[in-house]
Amino acid sequence: MSEDRDESARHQEKMAKRKAVQDAEVASKTVEKGLLMVHTGAGKGKSTAAFGLALRMLGNGRRVGVVQFIKGAWSTGERGVLEAYAMLEWHSMGEGFTWETQDRARDIAACRRAWEQAKRMMAAGDLGLLVLDELCIALRYDYLPLDEVLSELAARPAGLHVVVTGRNAPAALLEAADMVTEMKPVKHHFAAGVKAQAGIEF
Repeated sequence: MSEDRDESARHQEKMAKRKAVQDAEVASKTVEKGLLMVHTGAGKGKSTAAFGLALRMLGNGRRVGVVQFIKGAWSTGERGVLEAYAMLEWHSMGEGFTWETQDRARDIAACRRAWEQAKRMMAAGDLGLLVLDELCIALRYDYLPLDEVLSELAARPAGLHVVVTGRNAPAALLEAADMVTEMKPVKHHFAAGVKAQAGIEF
């Protein structure tokens, strides 16, 4: 019993020291601003994580906008749920993956329409979060001018959080971002022949 009490006391002392360090670290952070966040990488979950942020923002009573640059208007589970919120505005403006359309001019036109919608939503000034889903793909294929996108993102309202998703985020976007998360594939069921399934992929 004595050894158990000693172990418990050591643990309590260790956690008390850790709490003091953590509390000091948290107290040292004083800046509050709209963040530019990027979810990139070859792994699954970039958009899913962005929609988790959308739910969190809605739960805090703030308006949320979603603009999808590549994905078309097909039905997805997250869209079905999120569009039920009056404080969410959703625009799926792509025509599907680039290998489906096989038409660069159409892809560019669709991305331009999506970007114009995103600019209108940023300028409105009433959003807490704007999700720019698969914008990285549009930038990768030069469907939109990177300099223009970065300039408009920098000029957005000071309190607006923006999350950009998609593989192969350009270096300049990563440099401009406040937070970058890279999804790394370790193992994926698709490689084992498992098809896309409702509730997991869409």
